[in-house]
Amino acid sequence: MTERMWNNHEMRSSYDVVIIGGGAHGLATAYYLAKNHGITNIAVIEQKFIGYGGSGRNTAILRSNYRTEEGILFYDQSLKLYEDLAQELDYNLMFSQQGHFTLGHSTASMQALTTRAAYNRALGVNSTILDPPEIKKMLPEIDISNHPRYPIMGALYHPPGGIIRHDAVVWSYARGADQRGVHIHQLTEVQDILVENGEVRGVKTNRGTIHCKQVVSCVAGWSSEICKMVGIKLPLVTHPLQALVTTDYKPWLHHVVVSSTLHIYLSQTDRGELVCGNGIDHYPHYGMRSTLGFLESYAAHLLELFPILHNVTVQRQWAGLCDMTPDYSPIISMVDDVDGFYINCGWGTWGFKGSPASGWNTAQMVAERKTPDMIAAFRHDRYVKNRLVGEKAAASVGN
Repeated sequence: MTERMWNNHEMRSSYDVVIIGGGAHGLATAYYLAKNHGITNIAVIEQKFIGYGGSGRNTAILRSNYRTEEGILFYDQSLKLYEDLAQELDYNLMFSQQGHFTLGHSTASMQALTTRAAYNRALGVNSTILDPPEIKKMLPEIDISNHPRYPIMGALYHPPGGIIRHDAVVWSYARGADQRGVHIHQLTEVQDILVENGEVRGVKTNRGTIHCKQVVSCVAGWSSEICKMVGIKLPLVTHPLQALVTTDYKPWLHHVVVSSTLHIYLSQTDRGELVCGNGIDHYPHYGMRSTLGFLESYAAHLLELFPILHNVTVQRQWAGLCDMTPDYSPIISMVDDVDGFYINCGWGTWGFKGSPASGWNTAQMVAERKTPDMIAAFRHDRYVKNRLVGEKAAASVGN
């Protein structure tokens, strides 16, 4: 008989903590609350099924070569947690630190990449600048000639970067949380959050009301809708992000390749598929259908880098929702006006790589009811206090 990854429990009338969202961030928060802080009377509520949202719709690229000090330190913590996660959770996560290239196509972009490399090294993160011949040596199939519209002038190379199996991360966090007593409730939709005298009192769902004093919102693109329930308005705009996967081919691409100018990125899985992504759709909406325009644009740009791919076959396309903030940095924060309500959102298109550090620090914030130093810069009120954490230079392609 096959053992279940996690159990189906009857919903209790009350929990100490309710986490809305059954993706990597919500499950990691539940896992670390139980593991690090001994808080186990937790309900994770998911409106569809575990991993349905952004956690199951991303391209699972990991890196920590960001631009700001806050971003570099945060994502480096996350990457280090990923390095030990398979052993900790006793599950094969197919983690491969194969190296990450960010290509530069102009003098301005090379100056920006050089600055990022310097910031990274100053904070102990392994990043360096490569010239076109060095890139060609590591990526023989890439075109470094002057024929493309945007010739390659160099690249930021980040050896610790790589890929991981996103489904395995979600499933293993869910199993780890379940083993520590956390209740996971799928097909449970939040209809309202109950607040009295500025304090959280419970959550109303389609399966009944849950009484609790702490609620954590980890719902990515739906964050605006959840926050509206407690009267909080955040500067979020939701955009779809599209991606595709090809049929499988003999392994030839052994690194992650990104072009901020062309707004494309690709990697190859251990099964041989090419996983390819683009920048966000330019207009905000909640649709999750892929488009022909995305495929045409992506194919044109990809063939400028790798002409060898002119005969590849696309297996499927998909889209996910991204909650974009004005400074391209996440919001991980307590809410002063609503005691017991916590926000974990604004991840844009790079949230999966931050899942372990997000869960670790959110759990600490909930358990101690104060903001950890690691995420102090990501408070929700930084926009009115003019304390933005500008990461657009390191996150412009949604990667």
